[in-house]
Amino acid sequence: MNDKYVAAIDQGTTSSRCIIFNEAGGIVAVDQREHRQIFPKPGWVEHDATEIWSKTQAVVAGALAKAGLRADELSAVGITNQRETTVLWDKATGKPVHNAIVWQDTRTAALCNELGAEHGQDRFRDKTGLPLATYFSGPKAAWLLENVPGLRARAQNGEIAFGTMDSWLIWNLTGGVDGGRHVTDITNASRTLLMNIESHQWDPAILSALGIPEAMLPEIRPSAEAYGTCTGQLAGVPVASALGDQQAAIFGQTCYEPGEAKNTYGTGSFLLLNTGTRPVPSKSGLITTVGYQIGSEAPVYCLEGSIAITGALVQWFRDQLGIIQNAEDIEPLAASVEDNGGAYIVPAFSGLFAPYWRSDARGVITGLTRYVTKAHLARAVLEATSWQTREVVDAMYQDSGVQITDLRVDGGMTVNNLLMQHQSDVLGVPVIRPVVSETTCLGAAYAAGLATGVWQSTDELKAHWKKDQEWTPRMEAQTRDREYANWKKAVERTFAWEEGEGS
Repeated sequence: MNDKYVAAIDQGTTSSRCIIFNEAGGIVAVDQREHRQIFPKPGWVEHDATEIWSKTQAVVAGALAKAGLRADELSAVGITNQRETTVLWDKATGKPVHNAIVWQDTRTAALCNELGAEHGQDRFRDKTGLPLATYFSGPKAAWLLENVPGLRARAQNGEIAFGTMDSWLIWNLTGGVDGGRHVTDITNASRTLLMNIESHQWDPAILSALGIPEAMLPEIRPSAEAYGTCTGQLAGVPVASALGDQQAAIFGQTCYEPGEAKNTYGTGSFLLLNTGTRPVPSKSGLITTVGYQIGSEAPVYCLEGSIAITGALVQWFRDQLGIIQNAEDIEPLAASVEDNGGAYIVPAFSGLFAPYWRSDARGVITGLTRYVTKAHLARAVLEATSWQTREVVDAMYQDSGVQITDLRVDGGMTVNNLLMQHQSDVLGVPVIRPVVSETTCLGAAYAAGLATGVWQSTDELKAHWKKDQEWTPRMEAQTRDREYANWKKAVERTFAWEEGEGS
């Protein structure tokens, strides 16, 4: 029997990559390329969408070459993507009208404050599950319409397409200006602040409030479905899934039952808890989001805690401070001391996300004494990720009443054993890493394979999941409580740093 193969394109914040999987869910080949990070002003972060499409084509070709496969040997291609990053392009030329505005970008703070002036940050939460925040793509689109000359009129005339990166890639993969499909999946749509989370349609009242013409929006489709057929280098291969990166990770971690949770440690960290087929409103600073939708089945919802800066803090420690040369150098440096020496680093570089949603916050280092060395700071960098995750887990319990019994983890930072042990210590539950830690790509591949008959059911996918390593708590409860109280004090020091940005 010939093996079947599924390719997953992961269009991430810092790079694009393609991973090809076999029927057993094993990795056959990987290719990856970084793209530029553009910082025009403080708080502004942009990407060149044309460069991203070029790099995407390159990694697809690279993965096929490494696997020794032809495109026609692929059963399907799936897409997972950095979620709220927003691009508008001209349908006639296929060219972006401006650099893509990245999810980390804070230029829409004034607009979000204006929208929430009378009604507060929760103005659209009942409809969308989301607070008003710079994070989401709807306000970014509104900013572009307001600030790119002549763009609003062109959008109203149907000349402009709006999309998150999944839409941009699907449109280009399926023909671009020659009949490309303009769609998005329900998970990415649920991150725009424009989709009604109950009806799964664009909400007319919100579009009106933000001044966004419906003519430029993509069609909302399920996460696992054949959207169209590729042209070009993947000619004939169906594009059969799209999931925002964190939803792809929970799908790849096979968290298909209510109460199952995963945390992905990347540029930021994102903890998702499966809450079943009904959305659970959050009163504790979390996001209610769509987890996935398989074909015509009912969508599955999640509570999500989005942490803006985790892996990016290690990058800052390496690139801006120059204390380490390589990211992996942080673990032995941090392990050379027994604790953080009383120092805490709260990386509110672009405000704080869950559970605070404070765009006025900025990063702090607290508890400094002459005793503190670079090794203590390295430890504080790693511990910042664990403590931010603990805050999100606490909020999830307050909202759902569900006490997690373990945490499935994935992403680049899970290779750091010291961090994973500390994460288990501060949560008081086992932390489990799977054999295939590339769960974001795996989730996109699983969804595409389900849509095209490579796999028949989620039960079949669950059978593929295998544990690689498990960390269990070692920290005494008294120590954990004391350290957590200190962390909370440090977080409070970040508030109201940027006057006028509001909370």
